[in-house]
Amino acid sequence: MDNSDDATIKGFGDEWERFDQNCLEQEELNSLFNKYFDIFPKQFLNKKNVGFDMGCGSGRWAKLIAPKVKKLHCIDPSPAINIAKNNLKSFKNCEFHNKGVSNINFSEESMDFGFSLGVLHHVPDTEAAIKSCVRLLKKNSPFLIYLYYSFDNKPFFYKVVWKITEILRFIISRLSYPLRYFCSQIIAFFIYIPLSRIALICEKIGFRKKFVENIPLSFYRSLSIYTIKTDALDRFGTRLEKRFSKREIYYMMKRSGLEKIRFSNDSPYWIAVGIKT
Repeated sequence: MDNSDDATIKGFGDEWERFDQNCLEQEELNSLFNKYFDIFPKQFLNKKNVGFDMGCGSGRWAKLIAPKVKKLHCIDPSPAINIAKNNLKSFKNCEFHNKGVSNINFSEESMDFGFSLGVLHHVPDTEAAIKSCVRLLKKNSPFLIYLYYSFDNKPFFYKVVWKITEILRFIISRLSYPLRYFCSQIIAFFIYIPLSRIALICEKIGFRKKFVENIPLSFYRSLSIYTIKTDALDRFGTRLEKRFSKREIYYMMKRSGLEKIRFSNDSPYWIAVGIKT
């Protein structure tokens, strides 16, 4: 069974063609990388190991992983794979696969590590996709995942706000690409940027961390307008999106054959790593 959604795949191709991440400052890329990979066991990133980036998009994470490893397989079903090829052309140890998570033909237990960040909540069956990834790993190898959270660690009003934005996303994601892009950028400039900068001001003047992080979109308070514009298109231009609680993610990983599961305590939520047993 093909575990993919054609409209979503096409949307990501449009997104990464528009935002190929070449305008992202290296300092910001490093900062984001550290947030996502903070809990990943770094000893697996060595010149003997081969791994995969499932849903590599423009290749922004692969750009920082590839220099550390023997080989990195960059996998994406969308036309974004061509953006990744261009962005990673200086790396001779990257292989590119224009395939989805359900039709990768690697041998089972052939990979030393794997990661999939912000991708598997955009497929019809997320748990099946996790299992497909884990199947590729050797025993005692790590898998890092980031899935959108269901605001299970936030106040109730977050869910109310999300329900409202879901109506917007449902409408906007079904428009033509030019209209999707236009609407998402209006939202970026009039909602994302003001709220994130309010959170930044609150942080600067000494409000408690918990208060600051409970301001919607506070994750973007120190991030560039370029990243905000990218993520606004990602959020409102994507046809299929699912959200999970920490508990749901834990048990999906557990049923997929992962143990020693750890979650990051910092945003974005939820980032988790597990070891294949």
